Amino acid sequence: MSKPNILHCSFCGRSKDEVGILIAGQESHICEECVVHAQEIVEQELGEQAQTKKTKHQNKKLVVKKPKEIKTFLDQYIIGQTDAKKILAVAVYNHYKRIVQKPKANDDDVEIEKSNIIMVGETGTGKTLLAKTIAKMLNVPFAIVDATVFTEAGYVGEDVESMLTRLLQNCDYNVEAAEQGIVFIDEIDKIARRQDNPSITRDVSGEGVQQGLLKMLEGTEVLVPPQGGRKHPDQKMIKVNTSNILFICGGAFDGINQIIARRINTNAIGFNVNKELQDYQRQNLLQFVNAQDIKAFGIIPELLGRLPIITYLNPLDAETLRSILTEPKNSLVKQFNKLFDLENIKLNIENEVLDFMVAKALEYKLGARGLRSIFETILNEAMFELPGSEEKEFNLTLEYAKSMFEKSKMSMLKVA
Repeated sequence: MSKPNILHCSFCGRSKDEVGILIAGQESHICEECVVHAQEIVEQELGEQAQTKKTKHQNKKLVVKKPKEIKTFLDQYIIGQTDAKKILAVAVYNHYKRIVQKPKANDDDVEIEKSNIIMVGETGTGKTLLAKTIAKMLNVPFAIVDATVFTEAGYVGEDVESMLTRLLQNCDYNVEAAEQGIVFIDEIDKIARRQDNPSITRDVSGEGVQQGLLKMLEGTEVLVPPQGGRKHPDQKMIKVNTSNILFICGGAFDGINQIIARRINTNAIGFNVNKELQDYQRQNLLQFVNAQDIKAFGIIPELLGRLPIITYLNPLDAETLRSILTEPKNSLVKQFNKLFDLENIKLNIENEVLDFMVAKALEYKLGARGLRSIFETILNEAMFELPGSEEKEFNLTLEYAKSMFEKSKMSMLKVA
């Protein structure tokens, strides 16, 4: 008779007789001592990962700078918008000062409320960039969300709580870090109710969303779905306290100029009317924006009460657009120089080309974002041909820029 096969541990090689327990798998076996050793390795690895995550979040300490320092930092990345920078710097400083304040022995129980912000400005004036830059400087979790995707609870779309999911994802679901973060709600004007008077029909993506935002902006404990989207009963929720989360809302509020003009009466007539002052006011009506105008636009008073700080962004003129091209740390000229440098090609741009780009951006009312589109349109052919060639230098002349722009479909845009 043949001797039966003796079972062995697939890890240490010992036979069944030499070990106490031999656990069978599909095609292999493991003894109890190897299981214990494997468990020690797993615990050690998981412990190191947890420590790495902990250290990572400890290194992300909140840095609170003075308002002047905040504005100086913003100046490196954003040209102009002095009023918006100052208002934003003071609001952010006061908000985080209230978080890090230490209770004193003779504290009078004064509780400082947070200062959520609403920014009004035309497209391409730097609303998102302002919020991004401040989050970068403070070293806090930051999330950009679009208000247009949200609907009232129970309808197709996303719940307003899912905006906090993005904040949690940006800090590896560290709730403590997320509770001191910044949420930038873009396109806040798109959830304005359709009429100033309440409608008898349900506005699930407009006023319904505004109602859903009320408690969150004020500060409350919110149950957040970890993966975003809609809540369902079987889902495990994460509890997040929004009391120390700063909400910055931004929107173009297209058409609010007419509301402001009616209020300040820019069409006054008579002998004592200052025509120069009237012309100046018409050029930038947003500087006079207040809560009354935003309410007339369609934002409900309850939501406005939770956005106490209102600031505006100036429309971009030729001088500002010209500065945007060259002065910031991440200016477009520096970006394209870098792109060509990576191919070992030196890019030389004539000043007249930059003036041409600014003129086109103003003509088509494209704002700062339009400058990039124009840049890409003009340099597209060069960026297609030059990589892999033996060229070491490329001169961007006004004649070349005009010919490339006229060949493009962008030149067919109608001037608004």
